[in-house]
Amino acid sequence: MKKKIAVLGSTGSIGKSLLNIISKDKNSFNVVLLTANKNYKFLLKQAKEFNVKNLIITNKKSFYLAKPICKKNNIKLFNNFKSLDQFLKNKIDYVMSSIVGLDGLIPTYEIIKYTKKIAIANKESIICAWNIIKHQMLKHKTEFIPVDSEHFSIWYALKKNKSNNLDKIYLTASGGPLLNVPINEFKNVKKNKIINHPNWVMGPKISVDSSTMINKVFEIIEAKKIFNLDYEKLNIIIHPSSYVHAILKFNDGLIKLIAHDTTMEIPIFNSLYTNKGKAIKTEDINFNKLNKLNFQKLNKKKFLSIKILKYLPKKNSLFETALVSANDEIVRAYLEKKISYNKIIPYIMKILDDNNVKKLKKILPTKISQVINVSEFVRHKINLLLVD
Repeated sequence: MKKKIAVLGSTGSIGKSLLNIISKDKNSFNVVLLTANKNYKFLLKQAKEFNVKNLIITNKKSFYLAKPICKKNNIKLFNNFKSLDQFLKNKIDYVMSSIVGLDGLIPTYEIIKYTKKIAIANKESIICAWNIIKHQMLKHKTEFIPVDSEHFSIWYALKKNKSNNLDKIYLTASGGPLLNVPINEFKNVKKNKIINHPNWVMGPKISVDSSTMINKVFEIIEAKKIFNLDYEKLNIIIHPSSYVHAILKFNDGLIKLIAHDTTMEIPIFNSLYTNKGKAIKTEDINFNKLNKLNFQKLNKKKFLSIKILKYLPKKNSLFETALVSANDEIVRAYLEKKISYNKIIPYIMKILDDNNVKKLKKILPTKISQVINVSEFVRHKINLLLVD
């Protein structure tokens, strides 16, 4: 029997990678739902290729442009995720949640009850609302697999080891496009250099996050939440080639390194074919890279975002939402040429030092509406800050 699959954010890089994997094994899968925000033309192309009869387009203009085309092709089209029960009558087998940003939180939460397994690439759902998401997964007995290469690697390494036997974990960081650029040149660095990552094909926003290293701050938060670890056990190590994705040291003296080529298809493939004995075609072991792993100590004076880790509360709180939202707005301002590159982290720190934001450290999010409200509050504060 074919496995029923849904892809949230199918027109993005993660969604495309997943569908590329499925295209090589179409007899094993039935794609029952694809979703997008604005890119309705590419979504319709995907629907035709995989014979998908249910689509969600959240942007209203794109929704209305796609509506007559869907009607002509006997495709059910919806504008939001409240309509899932209209076509997901029984639990499907697998969902990929890859909508970018906080826009992915509600869809991720809503679809959990309809699937046996959910692979989450939407880090905002985990950072801002992990306790809410986790409760929903436990309630509906939905299996969870993280898709970020670092967190997938940790998950994979821990499958036969208990996390309470962990001594420490190192998340690897390439150092991004500014690894070898002196800090005194940050102010004048060109945007073209910032948004071109040396190892990964990524969008402009994520590339900026890599350059400031705030993406590693987010990944530390994710790891803490997913694996229920103290921040003290989580570390960052520079690894320019991005061949090793996580290093785990156990109390019995053993060390595990998880390495793979710099393609997201490997964690995506393994989330889809868990324990199925399927093989993905990859390059042979790169011994040249293994002989030159070149791990380096993180320069905290250069990458100022790492100081944010000291601001974080030990327990889940709405403060993490403030951090994510502040970074989103400030990076957007940079990409729109409203601020210079070296202002990104100082502006974030200024928001985190705000007394009303600090109070959020003591508030556990119990409803998604709380997360959304805090996000809107912080974005408003930043817009006022940028005007000043």
